[in-house]
Amino acid sequence: MTKIPAVELAIGDKAPDFDLPRDGSGRISLADFAGKPLVIFFYPKDNTSACTAESIAFTALAADFKKAGASIVGMSPDSVKSHDKFVKKYDLSVPLAADEEKTAAEAYGVWREKSMYGRSYMGVVRSTFLIAADGRIARIWDKVKVAGHAEEVLAAVKEL
Repeated sequence: MTKIPAVELAIGDKAPDFDLPRDGSGRISLADFAGKPLVIFFYPKDNTSACTAESIAFTALAADFKKAGASIVGMSPDSVKSHDKFVKKYDLSVPLAADEEKTAAEAYGVWREKSMYGRSYMGVVRSTFLIAADGRIARIWDKVKVAGHAEEVLAAVKEL
C-alpha cells in the first residue's frame, strides 16, 4: 500500500478550499460560508453506527449552531446517492458533501492510514474543524469520540 503523507493543519492556518457535490442537488464550497464560522465534520461512512450518531447529534443541535452564527457541513467519501438515502433515513438537516475523490479529506489531512484487526487500509479519520469567520482554522478535533462531541464543538463556536 502506498502511504500518503498526511497534511498537518494547525490552528491559525487558512482553511483549505473545497467545492463538492452535496446531498439533494447542487454543490457546496468553503466560499459559500465566507464571513461566518463553519464547522466541518469528517466521518468515514454513511449508515455506520458512530457516523450515524454523530450526524444525528449535529442535526439535533443545528438550530443552536445557527443561533450562534455558525453553519455545519458533514463530509465523507460516500456518493451523493448514499448521502440522499442517509439524510432521508435519519431526517438529517445538515448538508453532506460527497468527497468521493477524497480531495477535501486529503487537503484537511484526515485521509490517513488506519488499521483494524491487524489490517492496514486508507480511510477517513473522524475529525472536526472549526473555521472562524476570517477563514482560518480556530479549532481541530482529531480522532473524535462521538459521545458529547457536537456539544463540545457548539461550546467552542460560542467562544469565538
